[in-house]
Amino acid sequence: MDTNPVLKPRLATPALILSSVAIAACVFYLVGTVAADGPVSLFLLVTAAMALVAAAVAGAVWLVRARRRRSWMAGANEKWDHFNDTKRSSGTTAELTVLSVDALEPTGSWITIKWNRFDHVQPAWIEALPEPIWPGSVLLISPDPAQIRPGAPWPATYCIRASDSLAWAPGNEA
Repeated sequence: MDTNPVLKPRLATPALILSSVAIAACVFYLVGTVAADGPVSLFLLVTAAMALVAAAVAGAVWLVRARRRRSWMAGANEKWDHFNDTKRSSGTTAELTVLSVDALEPTGSWITIKWNRFDHVQPAWIEALPEPIWPGSVLLISPDPAQIRPGAPWPATYCIRASDSLAWAPGNEA
C-alpha cells in the first residue's frame, strides 16, 4: 500500500513526547542514584540499563522521524519549484486542489476539485496519469476553453485530460 506523499510526516506525537519525558526523567534519576550511592544493588543497575536502552530507542524514533520529515520537505520544495517553473513557462494555467478521490477506474478517476482562484468546488473526471492522484494535491492544468468560458456557467462535471495536467505539488495546508 502506498503512503500519501501529500501528507507531511508527523515529527512529534503526544505519546512520543510524554514517553520521552518520562524516560529522560527515569534515566536522570537512576543514573544519578547509581553515581551518588557508591555500591548499588543489581536491581538498580538493571533498571538503569533498561532506562538507557529505552532512551536509545526513543532517540532513534526521534531521529528517524526527523530524517523522514526533512526528506519530505526537500521533496515537497522540489515539487513546488517544478510546479512554479512549469507555471511560468506555460501559457494559461489554473491551479486545482484535489479535495477527494471518489472512485478509481482503470482509465482515470472521479475526483472532487476546488478551483483555487475562484474557490469553486465541483466533481471532475481526470484521465489516468503516470503518478497517482492524492487528496490534498495541487494540480496545475491547462484549462479547456471548450468547458470553461467567461460568462458561461460552470460545467456540471469538469473533464481533465492527462495531456492538460502539467504538474502537481503537495497542498499548502499539508
